[in-house]
Amino acid sequence: MRMIALNEKTRKDILETLLKRSPNQYEEQTARVAEILETVKKQKDKALFDYTEKFDHVRLTEQTIRVTKEEIRQAYEKLPQDLLEVIKKAAVNITAYHAKQKQYSWFDSEPSGILLGQKVTPLASVGVYVPGGKAAYPSSVLMNVLPAKVAGVERIVMVTPPASDGSVYEGTLVAAHEAGVTEIYKVGGAQAIAALAFGTESIPKVDKITGPGNIYVALAKKAVYGHVSIDSVAGPSEILVLADETADPRYVAADLLSQAEHDELASAILVTTSKELAEQVNAEVGRLVPCLSRADILKKSLDNYGYLLIAETMEDAIDTVNEIASEHLEIMTKDPFRVMTEIKNAGAIFLGPYSSEPLGDYFAGPNHVLPTNGTAKFFSPLSVDDFIKKSSIISYSKEALQQVHEDIIRFAEAEGLTAHANSVAARFGKGK
Repeated sequence: MRMIALNEKTRKDILETLLKRSPNQYEEQTARVAEILETVKKQKDKALFDYTEKFDHVRLTEQTIRVTKEEIRQAYEKLPQDLLEVIKKAAVNITAYHAKQKQYSWFDSEPSGILLGQKVTPLASVGVYVPGGKAAYPSSVLMNVLPAKVAGVERIVMVTPPASDGSVYEGTLVAAHEAGVTEIYKVGGAQAIAALAFGTESIPKVDKITGPGNIYVALAKKAVYGHVSIDSVAGPSEILVLADETADPRYVAADLLSQAEHDELASAILVTTSKELAEQVNAEVGRLVPCLSRADILKKSLDNYGYLLIAETMEDAIDTVNEIASEHLEIMTKDPFRVMTEIKNAGAIFLGPYSSEPLGDYFAGPNHVLPTNGTAKFFSPLSVDDFIKKSSIISYSKEALQQVHEDIIRFAEAEGLTAHANSVAARFGKGK
């Protein structure tokens, strides 16, 4: 990992380097994705079947594209019992956390005859994309589906690419069933996003698409936004550890590597006021990498986007943290709760030496679908709010409208909208 003294120039250079990982930078893939989307939009199931055969080497039909109850039953038989118990425990924690986010309709009435309010309605249908193959993560199934379930979404569709034998990883199927998915289809990639956005003979369209995927999936979600809603256009995973001299270098190194192993574009950054800690962390990283199963990915990730940043003061360190706006932020300082109050931009914040990032990935309850690439400056984690919509409620009695109708007419006429003015005036014998 590169050890760098923080100043205005180095901070700017690092931010520019990190932003190069954004999905917005992949122009070559954008054209290919657009072609896939348009083909599925026109040819529907035929295109889905053709692309699945081309990319996943599985020939689907109308009869085999949807996962059956028998396949789910077999998944439960294959899945180790201890993993099933962990999935169930995690689901309880995730559901309990998100239940606290639930919003309700409200109404406020006045004696004058005015009633104002807000009606909260769950989305009717949601599509969840789940990666397959080596990137099959049951935890992501729970994190995407359970908030929708808590919100009250009735139709929750999951799409995931099949293995070469036409099967779906048993952990994915079990997690989907435990979370309450209503339909599962064996299709992945940009073509799956197109099916969810536009609909095919086998897969009716949905109102919103969530879930992680490769660059083709991310670009496809970006392209269909407007036809449907999406959660976000996710970039590579990120972790930032903010630490002082009290931090344990072994913990810091282990946590940095926990995200760097995701892929070669993942970023792992330590911001610290202690050069000694940075040196110790670097040594620990060097010791740990060869011991881990994804050593090759770790080396490339750390070579490209691994930093040990030395700040002169904690204030400078915090300023840098807020500028980077990392997906995951761990605070390992003498008083992490005080430091936390000065953090403005982060997807999820982990406080203290025993709140390591994987706790949030799997088990604690808060959502692990988080803003990346600096978007934590204006985006939030996936939540129940992402699966509801709000309608304003307005009701005036004749007496209440009479008290303000001249004000409304005056406003409308000032904007040159005489039909607006007439709509109100007509109720009091003044309209045309």
